[in-house]
Amino acid sequence: MTSADAQKALRRYASAQKARILRRFFKTGPGEYGEGDIFIGVKVPETRKVAQKFAGLPLDAITSLLRSKVHEERLLALLLLVDKYDKGNANIKEGIVRLYLDNTRHINNWDLVDLSAPKILGHWLLAQNSVGISPQQAQASVPRGRPPANSKTPSTGDKELLPSLAKSPNLWERRIAIVSTYAFIRNRNFSNTFSIADMLLNDPEDLIHKAVGWMLREVGKQDLQALEAFLRPRCRTMPRTMLRYAIEKLPERERLAYMKGTV
Repeated sequence: MTSADAQKALRRYASAQKARILRRFFKTGPGEYGEGDIFIGVKVPETRKVAQKFAGLPLDAITSLLRSKVHEERLLALLLLVDKYDKGNANIKEGIVRLYLDNTRHINNWDLVDLSAPKILGHWLLAQNSVGISPQQAQASVPRGRPPANSKTPSTGDKELLPSLAKSPNLWERRIAIVSTYAFIRNRNFSNTFSIADMLLNDPEDLIHKAVGWMLREVGKQDLQALEAFLRPRCRTMPRTMLRYAIEKLPERERLAYMKGTV
């Protein structure tokens, strides 16, 4: 079972018509956020079918798929990594986290970030009772096909990983930073979300505004008072898209008050 086998399996579902639709949907034109991305026209449910068939693919083959120029192959790789992470022991999980961080340049569209960041990086950080591991550990090399046998446990005292991603000039690393906090939100830990959201309040990218607003909305589902305490001093200056996403589930009267800054 090789990466080439997985590529062939994906291409059985490929469609030129779907590829044209996906290129438009994921903004692959000149100057757009997905500029130059290549699609072969495979829908997500079909990619998941291939992922189930290739669940036993080794890490070196998955890494090859993750570094592909084809969007659906990178998506397949991330689905496989999420599955291996979920089923793996602590050593395997750490190896996958390191591989993930070493390949963020290939996790370069919102769907790729959103399906993987909370389930891999976010879950790992939550399990470590920390918001980060050191950049040196994050960039440690991963031997082909398996995580390092003598890997070090990330420091629970180092809180620099998510903030460093949030400061990245790379749009997708910034999105990874905020979306990873979803794992914490689901465990009613909101401090990381609020901290990263504050760092991204002046971000120039609409895709970051949407991601931050989404995470804030998820906080509100868990604790409305915590959400409103964060929003009240910021609602007059934060990007409108971010605010609209954050207050989407509030009653209309309250939404209007936030949009007008009269809360």
